Amino acid sequence: MAEKSRGTPRIQVEDRLFSLVLALLATETGLLKSEILSTVRGYAERYDPSGANASLERQFERDKDEVRELGIPLETIESPDRPGDNQSLRYRIPKGRYDLPDEVTFTPDELALLGLAAEVWREASLSSDSQRALTKLRALGIEPREPVIGYAPRLRVRDAAFEPLRQALDRRQAVSFRYFKPGEPAPRLRRVEPYAVVLHEGRWHLHGRDRDADGLRTYLLSRIVGPVEVLPGVSFEAPPAGVQDRILGELEALRLQNTADLAVTAGSDAEVRLGKRAVLRDDDRGVISLHYTDAAVFADELAAYGPEVRVISPAELRDAVRARLAIVVAAHDEGGVG
Repeated sequence: MAEKSRGTPRIQVEDRLFSLVLALLATETGLLKSEILSTVRGYAERYDPSGANASLERQFERDKDEVRELGIPLETIESPDRPGDNQSLRYRIPKGRYDLPDEVTFTPDELALLGLAAEVWREASLSSDSQRALTKLRALGIEPREPVIGYAPRLRVRDAAFEPLRQALDRRQAVSFRYFKPGEPAPRLRRVEPYAVVLHEGRWHLHGRDRDADGLRTYLLSRIVGPVEVLPGVSFEAPPAGVQDRILGELEALRLQNTADLAVTAGSDAEVRLGKRAVLRDDDRGVISLHYTDAAVFADELAAYGPEVRVISPAELRDAVRARLAIVVAAHDEGGVG
């Protein structure tokens, strides 16, 4: 079993929960626990046909609770022939209870926004992982309902580095890429053992061990320049359990320790958008306070609002915004825009 666990690809929690919901939506009669553990992505990779699946069953029990906490109506159906037998319980998500209520309607503007969102999802076909899951369900004699098709689109808005990093992480392969760190004159080559790819504040981060620095580092995927390449023949041991939760906790702690005081123009786009994230606000002075994780990224965002926002503190953030605005002014002067 130890040999199998080393070669088992690591499936993110979100992927596993999505695959579970997809599988339970796809059947009217429900699935046995054994069918779920042996066929659904996130469980099937660790399933032991000999029956030694105690830890996997505990994972499924936790996942059931989490799905229900999300408001998804996961039902348990007892077999009429074997009452009280937990092994014969079937699980399903009744699609009728998961649909939007009839009284929920949308205005033309809302429908237009939903249409734009649908364009982001692009394809009305399932991802390859979900297609494999449905193939396994059909092999069990369970024909998925057609409305399920389209629930697992391929998002095209992730950073280009996301997919090669995810594959390298699953296969325990070290990678190399060029990374443009703020303050440095040019991108620098990094060789990294990828431990986790996490989403924080709407941005994807890679956490792993930098082989050259021999230490743990966290990188913004948006700062990776050029292709991510696998280092031939270089693999690594699985990272400690809970690495994703740990790095997310560290990023959140970093966000909470950074506070910016901003003066925003009343009624402006800056006031509306930034005001939603404010932790404190003084409407009489037109000042809001909010947390941020990365000063360079936040300075880019604030500079885009132009005169609608002014940084009161910290000074480092104020200087970073001014530097970006000065670059814009210089570019206009060079172009003859007056």
